Amino acid sequence: MLCLSDKKIQWVQMNISNLLQGEKIRLTAVTNEDVTTIAGWYEDTVFSRLFDATPARPRNTDYWLNWLKDQEKKSDNFLFAIRPRNRNELIGYIQLEDFLWSHENCWLSIGIGEKQNWGKGFGREAVELILKYAFHELNLHRIQLTVFSYNERAISLYESLGFKQEGVFREHLQRDGRRYDMLLLGLLRREWELSQES
Repeated sequence: MLCLSDKKIQWVQMNISNLLQGEKIRLTAVTNEDVTTIAGWYEDTVFSRLFDATPARPRNTDYWLNWLKDQEKKSDNFLFAIRPRNRNELIGYIQLEDFLWSHENCWLSIGIGEKQNWGKGFGREAVELILKYAFHELNLHRIQLTVFSYNERAISLYESLGFKQEGVFREHLQRDGRRYDMLLLGLLRREWELSQES
């Protein structure tokens, strides 16, 4: 039986943080009860056009239940619900997926559902938590993502967290009669660690 002294327990508590909880939000499992909320988000074409390159369209809860089952089957998929720290309300989700474990990298995606929750720092804190999780818990070397050129708020957020633009899929999307680029951004562990020191 392992027995720790009070001093060692205190050290562990000081140095091992709750990876999935910040000041404003916490990351939890996405549940079957959440799919109704997610389905509602996709009825708002502004949300779906920020998050997805496929044509905007509503999908029913059965679609989202099947999506969630598919996510849970994948062993190298880390999907988290974003919830306020003291409430169970679903305000978004964030995901690490498509891992190349031998190269220690993966893709990141995030969506904050309701417009009333935009601009309140929930997305920033969720990305900060998932980066800490990716680099400290999963021991990754690199995180990458894509973002549409018209999503200026997201680009600003990612760049403020240290992501660097690495490529452009020129005129990748056509929306409302205009062509838009899709940007490739990446963040290396050493760059993230440097940003944590400042």
